[in-house]
Amino acid sequence: MSDEAPWLDDEEMAAWLPLIGLVMRLPGALDHSLRRDVGLSHFEYGVLAVLEQAEDHTMRMSDLAYLCNGSLSRLSHVARRLEGDGLLRRYACPTDGRSTLATLTDGGRELLGNAAPGHVRTVRSLIFDELSRDEVRLLGDMAKRIVARIQDQ
Repeated sequence: MSDEAPWLDDEEMAAWLPLIGLVMRLPGALDHSLRRDVGLSHFEYGVLAVLEQAEDHTMRMSDLAYLCNGSLSRLSHVARRLEGDGLLRRYACPTDGRSTLATLTDGGRELLGNAAPGHVRTVRSLIFDELSRDEVRLLGDMAKRIVARIQDQ
């Protein structure tokens, strides 16, 4: 080991290890719950949820990929499956032929409506039921600061 590395101290390591456990286990737990309940992965659910919040339930695929923290290639693969299931529709942007738009369909909105209650119960059970209101605010503040640092990289 090099003395030049800024090694974590005991207190930092005691926080780091559980954080890594959370980062590694939470996506799988969310995936499992959504697949069991409605046959979607967490990423697929996220794609549909972002489209639901978008103006006219429509967004450029490149923007959607960014907001879902996925590559355009991954999103295209997932969108193909969701489109085949009638949950979204893709088409060329009428104002920019180089861009593809994705629109949430009525079927996609219906599936989201069916999925949301179970997903919220899972999130609440895994995370928020164990935290006080002050801890919830603190968790949100810490997560925002860490995400901002990651985005600045």
